[in-house]
Amino acid sequence: MLFRRPSTTRTETRTPAPREATSLALRVDGREVVVTLRRDARARRYTLRVRAATRDVVLTMPARGSLKEATAFAERHTGWIAVRLAQLPVVVAFEPGATVPLRGVPHRITHRPGQRGTVWAEVDAEGAARLCVAGEAAHVARRVADFLKREARRDLTEASRRHAAALGVSISRITLRDTASRWGSCSSTGALSYSWRLILAPPEVLDYLAAHEVAHRREMNHGPRFWATVDRLFPSRHEAEAWLKRRGAELHRFGAETA
Repeated sequence: MLFRRPSTTRTETRTPAPREATSLALRVDGREVVVTLRRDARARRYTLRVRAATRDVVLTMPARGSLKEATAFAERHTGWIAVRLAQLPVVVAFEPGATVPLRGVPHRITHRPGQRGTVWAEVDAEGAARLCVAGEAAHVARRVADFLKREARRDLTEASRRHAAALGVSISRITLRDTASRWGSCSSTGALSYSWRLILAPPEVLDYLAAHEVAHRREMNHGPRFWATVDRLFPSRHEAEAWLKRRGAELHRFGAETA
């Protein structure tokens, strides 16, 4: 007769791997600057970038890069970071006296606490464009932001529907966001998404972005047939693209605290 030793279950406690750092702090011109770390399998070296839209610093690391090397690289380039940060456009808050563009035209925010309504645009006796805001001073920033987003939705909806009708395609919902990396997008189901900040740009720039995204209803790529479709909808696309390349990043400085 055989007697077998009862089996025992062995439990191992594993220490979880430490989470990789996603940022590091630098002293730049006497103040702390947070640098976001991004690992890229295609990167062959360390690179730094100061993004105007989000007003931050990004350090890209190779796949085998280390935090120690990344920190040393960033510290060697604090002077470069300081210069690039100093060159960023000054943030313009939505407050009385500030000047913000509406459809490419500078408007001065004017507080009208004694008047009824919310926000409206007008031209004064001297021909200056104004954004007038009623109500309490504490609500000015929110009311201006809400007004700009409503105007953006109206213009983008009109432009998108017009281009869709010209192309004979359908679109579904239209969403407004505050994206830093792209001005618009189109899903396979026809859902369009835009940056509300396009209302700050000249009307032809907004119209071009609407034509661009609606054209994706025919071609979900950026091939020759796609660009031919865009050109048919909006023949002046090169001018609009040049404006965005030259001035687009500036749009992110307006109302940064309320976006």
